[in-house]
Order: sequence, then structure tokens, then C-alpha cells
Amino acid sequence: MRRIDVLGIGLGVFFAGGLVYLLLRMAGVEPLQAGIWSQAIFILGVLGWLATYLLRVFTGRMTYHQQLKDYEEAMIRDRLARMSPEELAALEAQILVESNEIADPQLGDN
Repeated sequence: MRRIDVLGIGLGVFFAGGLVYLLLRMAGVEPLQAGIWSQAIFILGVLGWLATYLLRVFTGRMTYHQQLKDYEEAMIRDRLARMSPEELAALEAQILVESNEIADPQLGDN
């Protein structure tokens, strides 16, 4: 995110808070109560945003994680596409051996 985007979001939040205050005043709420309620709405909004952010962090659905996963998958597809049929067969045999060792760990001890 660029600095100008952050400044724009900050100004938007600032003006949205003022708009909420004005709407509450137009609805007949006293100035002190309108200020308290507009701040309470702002705090609830920030806590909601924080909750969604933390959820994305702990579930690994951040933009960086997704980009890294997409890159790794693209690299694997590219490497597989460049392999010769003999190399693919050797890789498949190696995977089968390793998967059998994982399935029955006692086979690897012999």
C-alpha cells in the first residue's frame, strides 16, 4: 500500500466520523452524546477490522502467503514441465519409495 493510499484512508475515516456525528445531530441527539456514539462506532469499526486482520494472519490467508504459495506452485509446475520422461519416471519411483517408508517405518530399518 502506498503512502497516499494510507493518507486517503485516514482522511476518509476522519470524514466518516464527522458524517456520523452530523447524522446523529440531525437525528436529534445532543452534542455530547453524538460525540460519544460516533467515537463508539469508530472504536467498534477498528476492533472489527482488527479481528478480520488477526483472523487472516492466523489462518494464513494474508496476501503475502497467497502470493508465495502461488509462486511455489508455479515453480513446481515449470520444473515438472521441463523434466524429461526419464526424469519424471525416476522422480515418481523416488516418491513411491519415500511414501512406502513413511507408511511402514520398519521397512527403512532393515
